[in-house]
Amino acid sequence: MSHPVIAPPATLALLGGGQLGRFFVHAAHELGYKVIVLDPDTDAPAGKIADGHIVASYDDQAALAQLSQQCAAATTEFENVPAAVLEQLAQTMPVSPSAEAVSIAQDRIREKAFLRDNDFNTAPFIPVENECDLDGANDELFPAILKTARFGYDGKGQARVSSIEEAKAAYRNFNIPCVLERMLPLDLEVSVVLARSTDGQCSCFPLAENDHSNGILDTTVVPARTTSVLQQQAEQMASALATRLGYVGVLTVEFFISNGQLLINEIAPRPHNSGHYTIDGCVTSQYEQQLRALCGLPLGAATLHSHSVMVNLLGDLWFQQGHESYEPSWLRLNQIPNLKLHLYGKASARPGRKMGHFTVIDQDTDTAVTTAMNARKVIGIQ
Repeated sequence: MSHPVIAPPATLALLGGGQLGRFFVHAAHELGYKVIVLDPDTDAPAGKIADGHIVASYDDQAALAQLSQQCAAATTEFENVPAAVLEQLAQTMPVSPSAEAVSIAQDRIREKAFLRDNDFNTAPFIPVENECDLDGANDELFPAILKTARFGYDGKGQARVSSIEEAKAAYRNFNIPCVLERMLPLDLEVSVVLARSTDGQCSCFPLAENDHSNGILDTTVVPARTTSVLQQQAEQMASALATRLGYVGVLTVEFFISNGQLLINEIAPRPHNSGHYTIDGCVTSQYEQQLRALCGLPLGAATLHSHSVMVNLLGDLWFQQGHESYEPSWLRLNQIPNLKLHLYGKASARPGRKMGHFTVIDQDTDTAVTTAMNARKVIGIQ
């Protein structure tokens, strides 16, 4: 059900202060809104540019009371905010995404069951809540990946296993509920970032083609180099999933394409790393869409105006010449006319940490890819 439009200069609450939140704050300021960030990290990138930063845990009652008093609506920038907190805030203000949607997305067992029960294609899987559950694993499930049910991201909380014995050993190492999922031959990994408004309008950004390195997103190419039929199917599946969830806000649906078939890998109830390209390549960014959905505004056009290639910049770049951290030479990237550099303002670099990204835009996909790959070499990405 739609709610009244929240007009600027209203103050919005943002739970989570990372780079996705930082881009949300930029979008909110550009449209005339104020933002208060709740994040326990004193150096949270979004907190540095927000109108207020409450340094407290997400379930801190005094902090939540302050948000309820000062803010007109609330949203999140990552899925591990306790669902109970969102439910509590929803008693005094509009909250998107909903506590129910977040509780499904933040637990792989619930997420996989929801997808299965609503007839969405996934890789074969079984829930593993104790070691004995693995005794029922069919040989056809292997080789497989054992994934922790909660708090796994960027390849963390995952183990490749080729037998029940290996799966049991990996489970004992994790010692928390998991999902055992069959490894599939992959043609491509793609994602759809979409926005769904309070009145049920759904708007999909173009299908993104994603390449990962060590479990972390490395590059995104848009539009994805696949068939128009698969692009349309992915958008239809993502929209149908958002509708089944009763979702409001920005949702990301990650897909495997295996033997020409689309399978949903996982969902993220927020803007996504693979949607960074929307800042420079689309009429409306995923962060502006997040704000529009939250505030009851009409969704912006999700049209791609430039073919785009996004490249992640990890903390490894700061350590290329030894153990001491140093600032890479951004001038090398800034000398490329159609390259847009975005640094996240994080206080310190460490290997594997997302410190920024750049996007190359062009009217031709192949040209954009060539420029982006050359830029990677210029900055020292192997």
